[in-house]
Amino acid sequence: MIVLAVGNLVVLFIFFALTNMAQGYQVIARRWRPKQFDEIVGQDHITRTLKNAITNNRIAHAYLFVGPRGTGKTTTARMFAKALNCEGGPSITPDDESDICKSIMDGSCMDVIEIDGASNNSVEQIRQLREDCQYAPAQCPFKIYIIDEVHMLSTGAFNALLKTLEEPPSHVKFLFATTEAHKILPTIVSRCQRFEFRPISDEQICSKLKTIADAEKISIDDEALKSVARLANGGMRDAQSTLDQLISFCGDSISEADVLEVYGLASQEQIHELATLLAQANYPSILSTVEKLAEGGKDLYRILVDLQNYLREVLVDGIKSGGKTSALGPPIQVESIMRMNDALHRGEAGVKMGLSQTVNFEVTLLRAVEESRTRAIDSLIKELSAIAQDAPETSGQKKNN
Repeated sequence: MIVLAVGNLVVLFIFFALTNMAQGYQVIARRWRPKQFDEIVGQDHITRTLKNAITNNRIAHAYLFVGPRGTGKTTTARMFAKALNCEGGPSITPDDESDICKSIMDGSCMDVIEIDGASNNSVEQIRQLREDCQYAPAQCPFKIYIIDEVHMLSTGAFNALLKTLEEPPSHVKFLFATTEAHKILPTIVSRCQRFEFRPISDEQICSKLKTIADAEKISIDDEALKSVARLANGGMRDAQSTLDQLISFCGDSISEADVLEVYGLASQEQIHELATLLAQANYPSILSTVEKLAEGGKDLYRILVDLQNYLREVLVDGIKSGGKTSALGPPIQVESIMRMNDALHRGEAGVKMGLSQTVNFEVTLLRAVEESRTRAIDSLIKELSAIAQDAPETSGQKKNN
C-alpha cells in the first residue's frame, strides 16, 4: 500500500510539473508582442496618425484596421485602447506596469471588450452589444469594443450596428480589424476611419528577428533570416512563429540549410538556376530540375511564388538598363520576362489546387517558356511598319513619280 501511495504521488508530481511547464512557456509571438507604439514594425504611417490623434484630442468613435494577417492590426487596437484608457490618459506613452494597462493587454479589462467576429456574428449578439453600450465604463474613461475579423458579421448584424456606430455614446469607441475589407458593408466603412496595414518588408522582418535571436541567445545566419522573412510573406507573426519552430527543431544554432529542409524551400541559387533554364528554353534540364526538386520534398508552389518574385527583380533591373537584361545569361528583352511571369502567375491555381502538383508545375514552366518566346502582335506590326518605311522605292513607283 505504501508503494502504491508513493507511486501515485510520483505520478501526480510529474503531472503538475508538466502542467506548470506547459503553462509557463509563451511562444515568441506573444512574448515579443509590442507594448508601445514605437515598437510596432513597418506601420509608421499608422502609429504616427494615432499618436497625433491622441495628442491633439481628435479621437474618432470608430476605426477600421485593414491588412494581411500578422501585420499588427489586433496588437495596434489593443495598444490604442491602452493609450486611451491608461491611468492619467489618454497618453501616447502609457505605463506598461500599471494594473489597468496589464489587464488591457492580457484581455481581462472590463472596459475593453474583445469580440471574435467569426463566433459572435448574429443579430441577437449585436443587439446585446448595443444595449451594453449604454452603460458607463466601470473603471476607465472609455468603453472600447475590439471586434476582430469583423467581416464575418452577418448582413443583419451589420445593419443592427449601423445606428449605434453612427451616433455612439461619448464614452464608447469601436476598433474593427479585418483581413477582407471588401466583405464589409460600405455603410459601415463610411462611418469609420480606415487604416491600411502594409505587408512588412523582408529587411524589417530580418532586423526584428535578429534582435529576438540575440536576446534569446540563438545563433542564426543572415541567409537563414532572409529565408524566414521570404516565407513569412510580410507577416511578422508568421515570421516569429517560424523562428519559434526552428528553435525547437535546431536548438540554439540555425542555418539556411535548416530552414530549407524544414519548410521545403529552394535556395536562391536554385531559383536563379531555374530562371536561367527558362530563359534559355532548356526543356530537358527544366524537367530534370523539377524532378530533383520534387524528389527532395520541396514545396513546388512556394518555388513558383519565389520564381515570380525573382523574375520581377530581373524585370526591374532590365527596365532600368534600357529594356534588356543579362542576368539570366544571353541578353533577353524585358517583354519576354513579362510574358514569362504572366504565364507563371496564371499557373498558380493549378499548382496549388491541382491533383498532381508536379505535373502542373512542369506544364506551367513549359508554358511560360513558350509564351516568353512569342512576339506580341502590336510590337511585330510596329517593326514591320518601320522596315517598310525604310525600304527603297521600287522601279514601278519611280516611274509613276
